[in-house]
Amino acid sequence: MDFFNPALVKNVTFVRPAYFIISGFIRLAAMKYYYVFLFFVYIVSVLGNIAVMAVIYLDHNLRTPKYVAVFNLAFVDLLGSTALVPKLLDIFLFNHYYIPYNDCLTFLFFCYTCLSMQALNLVTLCYDRLMAIMFPLHYHVTVTHKIMFSIIASFWSVTVLSVLIADGLLTRLSFCKSVVINSYFCDHGQIYRLACNDNFPSFVISKLLPFLFLWLPLVVILSSYICIGYALAKVAAAPERVKALKTCTAHLSLVAIYFFPIIITFVMASGIHPNARIINLSLASVIPPMLNPILYVFHTQEIRLSIKRILKGRHQTKIKKSVFS
Repeated sequence: MDFFNPALVKNVTFVRPAYFIISGFIRLAAMKYYYVFLFFVYIVSVLGNIAVMAVIYLDHNLRTPKYVAVFNLAFVDLLGSTALVPKLLDIFLFNHYYIPYNDCLTFLFFCYTCLSMQALNLVTLCYDRLMAIMFPLHYHVTVTHKIMFSIIASFWSVTVLSVLIADGLLTRLSFCKSVVINSYFCDHGQIYRLACNDNFPSFVISKLLPFLFLWLPLVVILSSYICIGYALAKVAAAPERVKALKTCTAHLSLVAIYFFPIIITFVMASGIHPNARIINLSLASVIPPMLNPILYVFHTQEIRLSIKRILKGRHQTKIKKSVFS
């Protein structure tokens, strides 16, 4: 018995549409300027995240477990922005509102995978800060390359499997009425509500995914910082407390930028206007990937020093070539 094919379970007419229609904003003029804005945000995001990955790759001093997580964060930001923004621009700037069924599910898979991994990457970086501040003497034992790679690999596995299940459950739905998705991309919640057969499994997964990839990571991060605050409160010297807190500012900024707009959308739920929901979620999808590399450059001294070393090394190489030529 095929779990994902309800036509084999019940004697019903199963309708799989050839395409979905992405509606986007409802009765808003001049929205093309907004999409152009998203394009420039995307360009900055691509350049910034490629730069961060290049710096980590080129500088052997940054081959530490912490920067394995930072590299993964930059990679996910780059992948997520590339999965979303070019397709979004194709749909709304070039009026390709009709998206084939299989393409829509693929679009959904990459968007949800990257959005979920962004939250889990923040948990990974939080683990690094927690071990560094609470157990500084054991830091090099508790935060190793093996442990960091294991955490990241497990997060990728759970995320990919969860989103694949969500995607698979959508394939068992029959769409015999509307195929218009009231969102800016192939939104899981909007798609399963269009079904005209039993969509309860998709309803369950729609509640489970936010718990796994939004609320649970947020609770873990907040609990970790409560522990960090408690540990720092025991430190007698104020300068030491300030120094330790400064190492967390970049991460705390990323947490606020990522979680705040998404939580607002989830808390307000049905009370928020569809256009406001689209703006909120689209900005939450593209702004963090743009700001993450900027925040890490300005807040992390190691990356600033690394960039200076790389630029200085290239400058010296050019001088040597000019001398010997």
